[in-house]
Parts: sequence; C-alpha cells; structure tokens
Amino acid sequence: MHTPTMAALACVLGLATTPAHAAFSQHTVTVNGHSYPYQVYTPDHKTAAHPPVVLFLHGSGERGNDNQKQMSQGLPPWLARHPGFEGVVVIPQAPEHTLWRGDTADAAMKALEDTIKAVDGDRKRIYLTGLSMGGYGAWEFLVQYPSTFAAAAVICGGIQPQNVDALLQVYDRRENADAFAWVASHMGPTPVWIFHGSADGSVPVEQSRQMHQALENIHHEVRYTEYPGVGHGSWVPAYDEPDLWPWMFSHRLGDAKKPR
Repeated sequence: MHTPTMAALACVLGLATTPAHAAFSQHTVTVNGHSYPYQVYTPDHKTAAHPPVVLFLHGSGERGNDNQKQMSQGLPPWLARHPGFEGVVVIPQAPEHTLWRGDTADAAMKALEDTIKAVDGDRKRIYLTGLSMGGYGAWEFLVQYPSTFAAAAVICGGIQPQNVDALLQVYDRRENADAFAWVASHMGPTPVWIFHGSADGSVPVEQSRQMHQALENIHHEVRYTEYPGVGHGSWVPAYDEPDLWPWMFSHRLGDAKKPR
C-alpha cells in the first residue's frame, strides 16, 4: 500500500488543490463556524504506507488568511528545495492578531487530524516543529497535547513573552514562579531539539537556554544547538542540519518515558 498522490489527497479531503504534480495542496478546516486555511506537503514520489506526518507552526509575520504567507519562511521553502523529503507536512495559517492557542490551535490540530486520516499516517510518528511565534506555540502544544508528538524541533521560541502581539505565555504563574520548570514538568516525554541564534534580537536566546536547562534538570531527552552570531533567522541553519530529520523520524510515540 502506498500513500495517496496529491490528487488523491485532495479528493479525500474534498478541497481545492494545486496541480497534481505540485508538492503542496491547499485546504481549509472549519472550527466554531470559522474557516482556517492550511497547506499540505506530500512527496511527489511514492512513499511507504503509513508515512510520518509533521505539523509546522509559522511565525507572527506569516499570519493571515491567504494560505500563502505561511509558505514563505522556515520549513516550506526548505521542502521546496528538498523534493526527496519522505514525510507529509501540515502547514496551517494563523489569522491576523492571533497566537497558537484557542480556536487557532484547535484548527491546526484538526488540520493535522484530517491529514493523518487522508494519508493513513503513522500515529506513532507524528512530529511538531515551529519557529518564533510558532516556537512559543510548539511549547504550548507540547503542554496541551503531551501524548501526541513523537519528537519536536523548537526554533527561536521560548516561554516568557517579550511583546503581547507576537509571543505567548504557556504557564500559570499561580502554580509555579519558574516558567521553564513548569513547562518541563507538564509537557510529557516528547524528545525535543532546541535551536536558537546567539544574536537573536527578537526572542532572547536565554529563553531557549533556560528551557534546555530545565529539561536537562529532569533528565528529559533534549538537544540544544546555538548558532554563534546568528540573529532571529536561525530556522535557516536549523532546517539545514543534516541530522535533524533522521533524529526526528527515529522516534516513535511511546518510546520515550517521562522523567521523574
């Protein structure tokens, strides 16, 4: 059995698609009466049955409802340059002035679920990655959905917000004054690879350093890569890391045990 072609995927979802030879198809999902756009990357070539599925969360600058802006940074351009990528990727778009929470998060998860069903994806190989606002969103998703993702790559994100418009906070200050320890203890066992540029002027690198330390403190499986002199665009070298996808795809849901 093989995963569906682009045309078959669009037919299963019953939604608009780009031409069948293209790697990306356009779709929508409805949550609480509102329509949310997303795109799906499916390899042009035939892949094995039950492919891995990746959820990508974009940054604040790619918000909107055109189903195009979220394709401009990070993983989507990387995919366009690497047609041999073996996974299916779900690329939702957050509306203007929203964060990856509430209905926007629900829409992303519904798009993920619809795609998993459409391609008969391997539910033990569902992965998460996000950059900037999407990096903050990734930490929140790891807390909100602790048993969903087999591994995650979090790029130039963090826990504590620096401005309300772009970033978010995922923990309850009433429970624990240490945001990083709180997230580490509430996110389940998902292995994480964290990336950040040392010269990031938008999201302080200390956010990733402290999150890395909090996970190490409880012996959680975590990797940390910091790029000296690199600014906010650390997603460019991060997605080019040759070990990233072999590392991600080597994990299966249920393999990791929550540290005590």
